Amino acid sequence: MSSTPTRARYGAEAVVGLKGQLPNPFPRTMGPNCMKYLQEVVDSGLTSPMIGRFEQAFAEAMGVRYCIATPGCTPALAVLAAAFAFEPGDEIIVSPVTDYGTVQGLIRENYIPVFADTEPGTVNLSADTIAPLVTDRTRALLVVHKTGLVCDMDPINTLAKKHGLIVYEDVCQAVFSRYKGRYAGALSHAAGYSFDSEKTMGSDIGGCVVTDDDALAERIRFIGQSRGGEMRPGFGRVHTEPGYAHRMTMCTAAISLAQLEILPDQVARRDAMIRLVSRLLSDIPGIHPLPIPDYQEVYSCWMAGFNIDKKAFRCDADTFAAQLAEAGIPGIGTGKYYLMPEALTFLQKRAQNQVYPFSLPPASRRYAYSADSCPVARDFLDTFIRWSTFCEKYEPVHCEQIAHLVRSVAERNRV
Repeated sequence: MSSTPTRARYGAEAVVGLKGQLPNPFPRTMGPNCMKYLQEVVDSGLTSPMIGRFEQAFAEAMGVRYCIATPGCTPALAVLAAAFAFEPGDEIIVSPVTDYGTVQGLIRENYIPVFADTEPGTVNLSADTIAPLVTDRTRALLVVHKTGLVCDMDPINTLAKKHGLIVYEDVCQAVFSRYKGRYAGALSHAAGYSFDSEKTMGSDIGGCVVTDDDALAERIRFIGQSRGGEMRPGFGRVHTEPGYAHRMTMCTAAISLAQLEILPDQVARRDAMIRLVSRLLSDIPGIHPLPIPDYQEVYSCWMAGFNIDKKAFRCDADTFAAQLAEAGIPGIGTGKYYLMPEALTFLQKRAQNQVYPFSLPPASRRYAYSADSCPVARDFLDTFIRWSTFCEKYEPVHCEQIAHLVRSVAERNRV
């Protein structure tokens, strides 16, 4: 009899007992209007238009026409996958360094994820790494702005236009990141966001989809929130397509609206502090902070990180990170599990055994998933150290403290 697996934990539960000398996001800073908006929901007897108010406010903040609120980021991206209505066996090219929530909707819709490698020295894919993977079965590009760093979207959109592909974004870690005068999420056909409690705009949970496309917005509401149900005179509800009931609650909308109101100042603080941390860490021999592209005007950093030069130190990244955790950086560690071709073991088995949709047809060829399928990303993550407790509570003194701790561990382990 197999043992019970250890379940993954999220939000505040994931940082219970976390110790260190630096701030961490919990308890979250709550917008001053949180209780006011929650009270409105209660006083209304659950007739409040709070969800619509949040959707309108977020759409205006992002500079888009539509925001459709969802109960989380994984449902947001799942609804998008369903709304596009591709065929089983169609291919979606997606970032390899991400989270399961990015691809869950693709898998449930029986699309085939094709993982493009990352650009050398970064956590993100690029038009150059995508281009060799485009086939006659490719239907869309799902671009992840990992840690809050925005992918170079202009070349990606140009490539997509050449091949007639849809581009959409996973902005779960990059809310209010800014690229060439535009916000992440407003750089493509549509985008999904996360407002889970640990994310930059931390609500109790929550997410949304944004788009400027009238027809897509209506289809998202039909498939994602009305369960594919239509009203027929003389009969009632019929379900013409399989759908979902991924609707944000009024209380989550109330908290999210209040959190949105304080978000710009928080993101400005995150941007300033991650740039300071990066400058300080870059002065340490053998330490390479994530490069911030010149085109990125605002870095809404959710996760700070750096690579170590393996030739410069006697230890590996896991040991280096463990020593930093002991020294006082809460939540620091490696992130090898972000490599989706290796982490999705069920997908490896399905592809190997040609389980539908990997059967021929609807698939057009054999697929295989492993760490070796994205060797640049694999090697990058082998030396990558990150902490997702980076937050708007940081002051310059905390950045200097991080640099001091990293320098101390580096000198202790230097060849």
